[in-house]
Amino acid sequence: MNVKAQNYLTNIREDMTVVDKNNDKIGKVETVYFGDEDPTKPGAETSTRNADTMKEGTWVTEIAEALYGNDRMPEELRARFARYGYIKIDRGLFSGDRYAVLDSVTAVSDDTVHLDIDKDELLSS
Repeated sequence: MNVKAQNYLTNIREDMTVVDKNNDKIGKVETVYFGDEDPTKPGAETSTRNADTMKEGTWVTEIAEALYGNDRMPEELRARFARYGYIKIDRGLFSGDRYAVLDSVTAVSDDTVHLDIDKDELLSS
């Protein structure tokens, strides 16, 4: 992820509209987690965060359980969520939430987060 991308990620906040690569509305930002890398300090990683996010009962394992039931989230996907962070997207009362890894964010403008993937490619809970 380049420096410019990391800087605009800090503008993501709850209740922003999220759109896919076709500019179709997906929902609203419910939660944003920035992952191991500090978006205001490009290239800087914490040495303990990665180990902490892999332990039982952490946000990564909670997402894995929500998405995969008793199965485990694939290790590659777990590492990607831990490193790059994610957005939890609220799709409304009767629709399941979706999750997008922050490295899929291409722009943050006004009150909108733009993704480089189709809404059907998002992880769902």
